[in-house]
Amino acid sequence: MRGIIQRVKKAKVEVDGKVTGEINRGFLVFLGVHEDDTEKDLDYMERKILNLRVFEDENNKMNLSLKDVGGEILLVSQFTLYGDARKGNRPSFTESAHPDMAIDYYEKLIKRLRDNNIKVETGIFGADMDVTLINDGPVTIQLDSTKLY
Repeated sequence: MRGIIQRVKKAKVEVDGKVTGEINRGFLVFLGVHEDDTEKDLDYMERKILNLRVFEDENNKMNLSLKDVGGEILLVSQFTLYGDARKGNRPSFTESAHPDMAIDYYEKLIKRLRDNNIKVETGIFGADMDVTLINDGPVTIQLDSTKLY
């Protein structure tokens, strides 16, 4: 499972001109599911998103988590995180999970995050989405449950 975490002042996602999710301070999370992902990968992503310390404390050090600052999450599915462009110019997406599996894991992560008393807004799985954000910092962190990076 891969995630791109962007610390934001606010973010929203629209589908066909209608807002489907909107947050204030927190994380915009783009999530990609790999064909070999398991519950262990879900555990990793949940733990990292909730505990990643990238918000400043009183000394301006990145030392506070999303939970510490009462942050919100906008979670957007993005199968292209498993795009492989090493060969040729057209990316291959063969490592991305089949949509049935990907939506299941996407929905499980939403539930897990909400079960931690975090406001979670979403896009619409598989839709053509317009995402708007104000990146705070900017701070952008890559997560990979197989710890490739």
